[in-house]
Amino acid sequence: MSRVLKIGAGWRLGWDATASEFKGLVGGDDWAIELTEDEWNDFCRLSDQLHEALQQIAQELMDEERIACELESDRIWLEAEGFPNAYSLRLILQTGRRAEGYWENAVELRAALGTIGTF
Repeated sequence: MSRVLKIGAGWRLGWDATASEFKGLVGGDDWAIELTEDEWNDFCRLSDQLHEALQQIAQELMDEERIACELESDRIWLEAEGFPNAYSLRLILQTGRRAEGYWENAVELRAALGTIGTF
């Protein structure tokens, strides 16, 4: 399957393996950003690393404590903020065309990334 589009509450993810430059798509209900394959791979990798960091930090937090954690590559900057099981995610695209995105609840979005299977 060369084209995949996943949609959830407040998020959209897409992949088109046949596209010449912008193979990935990330978005919300009323916005979207196309990503190159390298940007997509960074987005997937960094979102997984952020999720894992939040899960590890959770053991040190009291139930009511919130956390903010950020990671970046040359192409993508991501920040997760909230609780380990319910956090928002902010994206800044740092290359070429520059763009910014935000998801209020990114846990479902992160889970859906693994179902696309491109990275």
